Amino acid sequence: MRGRDEDTGEYLGPSRSAQRRQALDVLELAKQLVELDPGRLARLPLGDSLLPHVAQARRITSNIARKREIAFLAKQLRREDEEALDALRDALDEDGEAARLDTARLHRAEEWRERLLGDEGAPALSALLDAFPGADSQRIRQLVRNARAEREAGKPPRAFRELYREIRALLDQAD
Repeated sequence: MRGRDEDTGEYLGPSRSAQRRQALDVLELAKQLVELDPGRLARLPLGDSLLPHVAQARRITSNIARKREIAFLAKQLRREDEEALDALRDALDEDGEAARLDTARLHRAEEWRERLLGDEGAPALSALLDAFPGADSQRIRQLVRNARAEREAGKPPRAFRELYREIRALLDQAD
């Protein structure tokens, strides 16, 4: 029961609306857990008692039965303490942030590669070497030359990929 404090007249617990919002948040968390790929799921701080429920919900293909199983998983999650749920939410957020940063790094590496292989090759190469002083200039020049030759000859893009890996390694070192 919610009730009121006899001395102050304030309500003792959260309102029904607040309880419903919390339950819907946990239900959304359960949906996210079921949709995760197994690799990311294994990295989450999920209790051993919850893993079978997540696996069961993943196995079910019928829409209504899956919805019911996710609701049951949410019920099991609500039994966990709030610190465990917060740690789970934080881990999901960190993975999202890490994925966004990784995607941004991927795009920067692709931009550098396209600049190097594009019309502005020499200025882009000097800009790259200025931005990353520890870069092996001879290797990068060779990869650029080989990637252009592959592109013109219609060969498989071996040097093109190797140039990307080299630039990606430079970006990883800088970060």
